[in-house]
Amino acid sequence: MDQFFEPKLSLKTKQPEENMRKNLSLFILLFNITWGIAQLTCASALNVVLGTNTAPVITGTAATTACNIGLPGTAGLWYKYTATQDRSVTVSTVITGQNVDTREIIFKGTCGALTCVTANDDFLGNASQVTFTAQAGTTYYIVFDNKWSSSGFNFTVSETAPLVNRVSFTPQSGNVYGTYNNCVVDMNGDYLDDIVSVLSNTQIAISYQQPGGTFNPVTYNVPNTTVTPSWSIAAGDYDNNGFNDLIYGSGNGICFLKANADGTGYTSDRKPQTFLTQRTNFIDINKDGKLDAFVCDDNAPNRFYLNDGTNMNHNQGGLGDFPSGGNYGSIWIDYDNDGDMDLYIAKCSGGGSGPGGNVDELHRNNGDGTFTNVAVAANMANPTQTWSSAWGDFNNDGWMDAVIGINSTSNGLSRVMKNNGNGTFTDVSAGSGYDIISNLSREYVAYDFDNDGFLDVLGAGNTIMFGNGNFQFTPNLNPYSLDFNKRPIGDLNNDGFLDIQSGQTIMINDGNSNHWLKVTLRGTQSNRNGIGARVEIYGEWGKQIRDVQSGVGFMNMNTLNVHFGIGQATTIGKVVVKWPSGLVDVISNVTPDTTLHVVEGTHLDVKEVQNTQELLTVYPNPSADHLNFKSNADFVPVEARLFDASGRIALQTKVERNAISIKQLNTGIYILVLLDKNGKLYSQKVTIK
Repeated sequence: MDQFFEPKLSLKTKQPEENMRKNLSLFILLFNITWGIAQLTCASALNVVLGTNTAPVITGTAATTACNIGLPGTAGLWYKYTATQDRSVTVSTVITGQNVDTREIIFKGTCGALTCVTANDDFLGNASQVTFTAQAGTTYYIVFDNKWSSSGFNFTVSETAPLVNRVSFTPQSGNVYGTYNNCVVDMNGDYLDDIVSVLSNTQIAISYQQPGGTFNPVTYNVPNTTVTPSWSIAAGDYDNNGFNDLIYGSGNGICFLKANADGTGYTSDRKPQTFLTQRTNFIDINKDGKLDAFVCDDNAPNRFYLNDGTNMNHNQGGLGDFPSGGNYGSIWIDYDNDGDMDLYIAKCSGGGSGPGGNVDELHRNNGDGTFTNVAVAANMANPTQTWSSAWGDFNNDGWMDAVIGINSTSNGLSRVMKNNGNGTFTDVSAGSGYDIISNLSREYVAYDFDNDGFLDVLGAGNTIMFGNGNFQFTPNLNPYSLDFNKRPIGDLNNDGFLDIQSGQTIMINDGNSNHWLKVTLRGTQSNRNGIGARVEIYGEWGKQIRDVQSGVGFMNMNTLNVHFGIGQATTIGKVVVKWPSGLVDVISNVTPDTTLHVVEGTHLDVKEVQNTQELLTVYPNPSADHLNFKSNADFVPVEARLFDASGRIALQTKVERNAISIKQLNTGIYILVLLDKNGKLYSQKVTIK
């Protein structure tokens, strides 16, 4: 080519500069044509270079798939990249001054047997960008297609430092079967996570975890539920009998599946309301000690079912009232640390980006059974198209933060929102790692998978974004082989590391040398699961918090046991459990790498109990044989508990004729806690002589 296109000055022309420009233009044109031929197919893909690459007009063979971002184009442009080290690689057409509508797809494998890695369309405006993990020695094919434009353009390729394989998983075949096997929760009251599989509308299977990590599968025939959990499933013991019940969320409404008194059978309660269900949750909405159910409605204001002790009664409105719905991923958290669970709703649709459309909602619990949408004032009215959000304290400052995950790039990327502790949030996405990732997912959940003491996020790209405690997240070196939607989480071999159930496979966490603590709860005044409780642990790391939740992410049900990683720390100063009832249990000097079981009120912290003498008079005080109670009309005590100075329960008895006997108690100072007929708790210090 050089002998034909080397630009030379002609001695015969009077316009050497003009001839040079013509020769250069011809050279560039033919060079681009020749270069383009080298990119027509997978087999002739051209190696990219780090930095800027120039792509010609798209005229080659199209890829056969667009990897879940629409239909493939009719022509393609093929490049390849081979990693010399494990790297994070970004391919981008986001270049200042360039305005070409591009779409890019990344494959790996061999020509004729390629598999999807990732893809993107409209990362920023019409420009595309992907970031993927490249393994040393593996060749990746970068394909641009003509879905929107065939014009030539520039694109950049960049690498970051080698990634680390933070956690690996070993797949195991389990006793898991059926279509809707997306529920991991204790179903028989032994606090070991089991696997629930809904086989049909008349049959379920439960694989009960055995000590040692094996499973015993049992199939149950159930009354016809008429619906199955095609959209979501949640679990909770809504009749407080010690065995968890289920709620199915379908395209035609919901059904409750209720365990009998010994957990050996189930009855169904198919509710008559017909609506397109999305996320379902169990939560004590009115704080009466009984679990209610909340249900996102895709096409109308949301629904909730209040538990009167006998029936779950349908209500609609007051918690997301936009007429055309668009409500997808509901999650209950205490974002303002006032002891009441608040509600965040990830929105997917519902009438555009105006108020109430696909703008996310944050409903503050007012503590009186009402809720106020404060999303705009809190800076949480995100317009992203999202199906779920991952909430947790990502920087261990005692306040719940959020990762708002995307399932479409139409309104931008995932957002990392820092809780400022004053009712507002700050967008700290820049530099978080989520600002360069355009992968999509319905499911975003926050757990500490590597037990280093910092929450991680399982979300898009079938990878875990590992948190480092300052709102920076790093993807794991190797993407996991997971079902895109069905990936509930729990400890499926009881080793303190969280595992993932994915379709017919259990992904067992291989673990590491980090230490951990598992906390299991039994409510007495609160709901039996302790759903809505706040668990805190203190040590050399400072403070970590967890809220107990039924139904996180979009469709799955994850463990109700509470997991903490503490890294290389070897002591835990104390564990604090703040129950929905208002009681606070405190356990000091807890041993790591163990399971701590806390029964509500058995480790009462006397400093945390509210003094309510204005509502209650106890006499005589001091006393040697009995206590009498005089209260106003709003408080009628029905049960009494006395706790000694260590917080241990010393007496539990019914209140008869406004009095109790204390003859059996030793001399000392006690905390008296009374339960009234409405389920409220009041307390006072008393002296036994």
